[in-house]
Amino acid sequence: MTMQLLDSTLGSIACNVPGATRVFHEFHLDFCCGGQKSLRQAALERGINAEQVQQRLLSLSGEDALDADWRKVPAERLIEHILQRYHEVHRAQLPELIRLAARVEQVHGGREHCPLGLTELLIDMQQELESHMQKEEQILFPMIQRGAGVMVGGPISVMRYEHDQHGDALERIVELTDDMQPPANACNTWRALYRGLDELRLDLMQHIHLENNLLFPRALGEEVQHG
Repeated sequence: MTMQLLDSTLGSIACNVPGATRVFHEFHLDFCCGGQKSLRQAALERGINAEQVQQRLLSLSGEDALDADWRKVPAERLIEHILQRYHEVHRAQLPELIRLAARVEQVHGGREHCPLGLTELLIDMQQELESHMQKEEQILFPMIQRGAGVMVGGPISVMRYEHDQHGDALERIVELTDDMQPPANACNTWRALYRGLDELRLDLMQHIHLENNLLFPRALGEEVQHG
């Protein structure tokens, strides 16, 4: 089992080990867009100890699961979950984060650690994400529910590409905010902004993971990898 985890892809571990996505979040490992990398490779690139990550994963119990085992539910139920747990939540998260970011930039713009440009980045991200979710809701998800088979290949490749762009936007947020770490004397608004951004990051990565590693392979008739 030990060697298996080190050489398994992040995507397959996220699918098979309940609670793994939270561990990956703690170590800042990209299990959604970077899900094809092995744990060993991803840890090396991050400059962290793969064995340490593995020990955390092996110590998890079923109680640590973020969600039900979504491999076992029908596609319709998984889509319903994605819409309610992620699409609706993102639409609530981003306006508030934009408001908080604008306030922090306005009040603390002259301070060294102020995330200048964050508000504009979040507005762009909101527009891109809204466009993306509408395409899924109006085109791709209905096609999957109709059992369109290979016809979904084109739309899915577009969605995967846009997922990578969302991942790039998250990386830019991490760079601007010093990995969501507020300075020691930051005000409550600043701290609330970074807490909200960290929550957005976890939610968006989990959202992309469910689509890239579970929903899309199933819709294309591909075997979801378990190793």
